[in-house]
Amino acid sequence: MWRALKHVGRLLGIARTLARHDALFPLDSLNVAPEVAALARLLARIGAKAVTEEARPGQRLALALQDLGPSFIKFGQSLATRADLLGDEIAADLSQLQDRLPPFPAAAARATIEAEFDCPVDELYSEFEDEPVAAASIAQVHFAVTSDGKEVAVKVLRPDIEQAFARDLDLFYWLAEMIERTQPALRRLRPVEVVRTFSRIIEIEMDLRLEAAAASELAENFAGDDTFKVPKVDWRRTARRVLTLARIEGIPVDERDALIEAGHDPDTVMEKASRAFFNQIFRDGFFHADLHPGNLFVGADGAINAVDFGIMGRLDRRTRRYIGGILLGFLAGDYRRVAEIHFDAGYVPRHQSLDAFIQACRSIGEPILERPLAEISLARLLAQLFRVTAAFEMETQPQLLLLQKTLVVAEGVGRKLNPEVNMWEMARPLIEDWVVENIGPEARIRDTATAMLASFERLPELLANVEAGAAMLAEGGLKLHPETVSALAGDGRNRRRAPAVLWLIAALLGAILLLLL
Repeated sequence: MWRALKHVGRLLGIARTLARHDALFPLDSLNVAPEVAALARLLARIGAKAVTEEARPGQRLALALQDLGPSFIKFGQSLATRADLLGDEIAADLSQLQDRLPPFPAAAARATIEAEFDCPVDELYSEFEDEPVAAASIAQVHFAVTSDGKEVAVKVLRPDIEQAFARDLDLFYWLAEMIERTQPALRRLRPVEVVRTFSRIIEIEMDLRLEAAAASELAENFAGDDTFKVPKVDWRRTARRVLTLARIEGIPVDERDALIEAGHDPDTVMEKASRAFFNQIFRDGFFHADLHPGNLFVGADGAINAVDFGIMGRLDRRTRRYIGGILLGFLAGDYRRVAEIHFDAGYVPRHQSLDAFIQACRSIGEPILERPLAEISLARLLAQLFRVTAAFEMETQPQLLLLQKTLVVAEGVGRKLNPEVNMWEMARPLIEDWVVENIGPEARIRDTATAMLASFERLPELLANVEAGAAMLAEGGLKLHPETVSALAGDGRNRRRAPAVLWLIAALLGAILLLLL
């Protein structure tokens, strides 16, 4: 009861801020706390109304979320993936929500560093610039020089940010639970799971050691690739609330004119970015999920340098197969294949009509594929797919929401580099090769052979376990019928037949491997 009263009070304040910006429509559409929304409208008339009459609904909502603080800015960016909830225009406006806040004092940053390492800042850095180069909702960044002369960027968490997010996350969970409890039609959207995914992202962002580990893993994935680089982690100067990375220099990837002036070809830059993003999604299943232009720079050598690894996404092999299959299915106009992939993956229940779903897929693909090649948007395609599949009881897939959000930003960068070129068409040969290798008949044979080989390797252990169990049973560990004990123990006959069985399986595996070769 106390939790509910506490959150209703906070919800009223939040609703009033939304009302001041004429942005209460999310609460209205979800039918959450209508009495609170009505009271907020009344209270909003008393205070000064924000001057946003000319703005679109999504822009008004973005301004309101900025006023509400760090947690709501982050959550608004997450909502940018939910075109199925808010519509394409509002989702697009939220994708432009900037994660920028006034900086906190340098003295607080220095105090955090000293508390984390239990030593003065001067022992770690010979130079430390008090003026931050970037300030966001969770942390800010200062340039520095280490005591051994290396130029670095130092990321420091905001004071008390953990407590602020914990309070707001509890509110988000409460709202999600209330939606699932009172709105059965919205349960398929899995609001609690969406908040849980958001919570995991925030948890990682607020432990900078995890961000350092993500940067290290991404760098390892691209070891030997001179076209995409990740700054090296300075682990000696990294802790839970402080991250030190090698400083990188370059031109923001969306500054086309500056890139051309520096001698870089925008199409070559986009090709490198497209290939790097493809490799992250399909090859590695581990991708940078905050690819706005402020996090990507083109170095003097033409390589793309990435920074800020607080938001990373993971895709298991099954999900990567799903994405690759539907992408090529849509590009080829093979809507039956797209539909079958949804059913095979279990995303759409078997009791739904396959033919009806094929028709729905066609309704998504045809309008998009009728556009000029440069205007084809995978992000828009996924957003519409998520919306249409609601009618077929497809549950929300949180791992795909983060990918769809990332695609929106990546495609925006591509359009700024060259609006006439489609980044996915550049990557299409790579995607086709990956799909053939991982989804085609040869891949299925290889997977079957791998599974059989794994079973073959486990057979001796399984047979040993059967013998041990049979012996224990024969000694009176559990009373069974004598014929059952005899069948399990086999009086040595099973042991004599086992090698023959193993050799037969080995021969079959050998034949399959020869076919593959």
